[in-house]
Amino acid sequence: MIEDFLSDPKEELKRADHSIYVTLKYTRTTDVIKNTIKRLISAFELAIHRTLITLQKHKKIPEVSPTPRKQAEDMLKVMPKWKDYLKLYEKLIKIDQAPYTKKEEYRKNVALIAQVTPDAKEEVNMEALKNFFHKTVEFVEIAQIVRGELEALAMKKEARQAKKIKKKKK
Repeated sequence: MIEDFLSDPKEELKRADHSIYVTLKYTRTTDVIKNTIKRLISAFELAIHRTLITLQKHKKIPEVSPTPRKQAEDMLKVMPKWKDYLKLYEKLIKIDQAPYTKKEEYRKNVALIAQVTPDAKEEVNMEALKNFFHKTVEFVEIAQIVRGELEALAMKKEARQAKKIKKKKK
């Protein structure tokens, strides 16, 4: 029970939602932006991991990779339609790991400016963070739907097999 609570991407999204719409609204610091980005990354990783576990359980993939980045690559191979979401995941990781500067901290237009590459900077303000959040919510919901559909297909298959066994016994 506790493990499910700790490894639920929706719980991470609840915390990120609170960070964006309550904490950031009142504190306006880049630390809150950075923490929210970490929560979004965590939600992505948990959703990807759970989906891969379900795919492995239903023998759609042979094994689940041990690292989150490799899992994202595996997910892209299995679900190529999720490319945009997985690009966002990579972008969030780059922003999180990049050195950053603060812009207008404690003011209305607070922003974190990450030096993603020597030539490119990425500005994460409140609006960009909200967009990242909504895309992450979308991804988590889609992943949950896919897991549910896989479980439903497996249950139908088991029911068909049970009927065949009953017919053979008669």
